[in-house]
Amino acid sequence: MITLNINKKTYNIDADPDMPLLWVLRDIIGLVGTKYGCGIAQCGACVVHVDGQAFRSCVTKASVAQGKKVVTIEGLSPDHSHPLQKAWLDLDVSQCGYCQAGQIMSAAVLLKEKKNPTDQDIDDAMAGNICRCGTYLRIKEAIHLAAKSGTKK
Repeated sequence: MITLNINKKTYNIDADPDMPLLWVLRDIIGLVGTKYGCGIAQCGACVVHVDGQAFRSCVTKASVAQGKKVVTIEGLSPDHSHPLQKAWLDLDVSQCGYCQAGQIMSAAVLLKEKKNPTDQDIDDAMAGNICRCGTYLRIKEAIHLAAKSGTKK
């Protein structure tokens, strides 16, 4: 049995402690906003926050998250009022949308650490997030817009 705090709720999970956190989130709890992309921590579609840091949930064992606070895209802002979510909508960032939850979650950690990131800061922080549709310029613009409007903690 694993006890996890996900989006401010406690879950007692009957699962193998070595099961990837991604599958616990999606298949056991039913939080499907976090996506499976590559399974080898290369694409960023599965990014969630564990104690405020970006983690690739496809390669993170569920046991690693025990005793820590996990936040998924659903918990970032349930009413979609987070400045990043607003900026994404205002600028029509998404094309297919598959990678966007991971993009937003990575960007949220960046903005928590750097309130006014430079283009280089954004490039560095987002380098591990792949968008097959190529929305990188809109992503960068949305991050700058969110930084100007102020981010939540």
